[in-house]
Amino acid sequence: MRTDLFDFDLPESAIALRPAVPRDAAKMLVVHSGKTLVDSTVRDLPNFLRTGDQLVVNDTRVIPAQLSGRRIGRETEPKIDVTLIKRLDGSHWQALARPAKKLAVGDGVRFGNEGRVCLLGNLDAQVESKDDNGEIVLSFSFHGPILDQAIADVGSPPLPPYIAGKRTPDNKDVVDYQTMFAVKEGAVAAPTAGLHFTPELEAALKAKGIGLHCVTLHVGAGTFLPVKADDTSDHKMHSEWGEVSAQTADALNAARRNGGRIVAVGTTSLRLLESSASDDNTIKPFSGETAIFITPGYRFKAVDILMTNFHLPKSTLFMLVSAFSGLETMKAAYAHAVANGYRFYSYGDASLLFRADA
Repeated sequence: MRTDLFDFDLPESAIALRPAVPRDAAKMLVVHSGKTLVDSTVRDLPNFLRTGDQLVVNDTRVIPAQLSGRRIGRETEPKIDVTLIKRLDGSHWQALARPAKKLAVGDGVRFGNEGRVCLLGNLDAQVESKDDNGEIVLSFSFHGPILDQAIADVGSPPLPPYIAGKRTPDNKDVVDYQTMFAVKEGAVAAPTAGLHFTPELEAALKAKGIGLHCVTLHVGAGTFLPVKADDTSDHKMHSEWGEVSAQTADALNAARRNGGRIVAVGTTSLRLLESSASDDNTIKPFSGETAIFITPGYRFKAVDILMTNFHLPKSTLFMLVSAFSGLETMKAAYAHAVANGYRFYSYGDASLLFRADA
């Protein structure tokens, strides 16, 4: 499909720079294909679900993957910013570098401020490889848990460029950019639909007989990358590691047999569940990489309802929600959201989408 079909007008002022307080006070737009849009709030989520429905949240935890440093070992020492994308082994990370043109294979990079001690000193790395898109592979001087601690010492929350370009990340983001379910470290971007949840909302859902289950998808920085290809078939998705346990798969399949619906909290949960589902709509245990790219025409096998934030024009995530609820339905919903002051993207408001063919 043509990428420009997924374009729409979005004023910069609509991109949220801070989350709602409390988290479940965020707005929520309820979208049924062919029905009137409903303006609500996240804390009213139980009112739109039924006893026996099952929520699936992503329990990944964001690491402080944004590193700032300088090139070392040559005559000049330009500033280098790096976003870690994916752990390759105990000492190697795939990363995005800016400005990548300042780096060559074999260069050293030193992260951290000179006055800020990280373990035995600053955190050093060497560029082992580089491609034409600014992606590099870094070999760090530390390994394993020591490297994890060093990254925590010198790194900062990897806020999306749409936020970080307007303000400096601070200590509030260390808390704000984690969901209440975050336990398994490995993501470099938050599963942002989960940011809306509070213990009070979880209790209200359970009181109505709605189940809650965890899966893990370590979200990569590829989620921030725009679709540059003119046609969606030419876009390459970054792969991400995910896991659906046998216990979770069994519980979700049992709930569906009893008439319960699967509610994915976030596109990350949805993409993982769809990656784990077989052609007969059964959810299977899953552990491994997924690079699933969902566009209109995709047949959904696992998810009936999607709770998600508002996404950017021509993004893979707007393509996904258009596949789920219909392109024209989502364009109308997003026009309503812009006109009515909904806040977009990672710290923004939520939408509750019912599958068009359900």
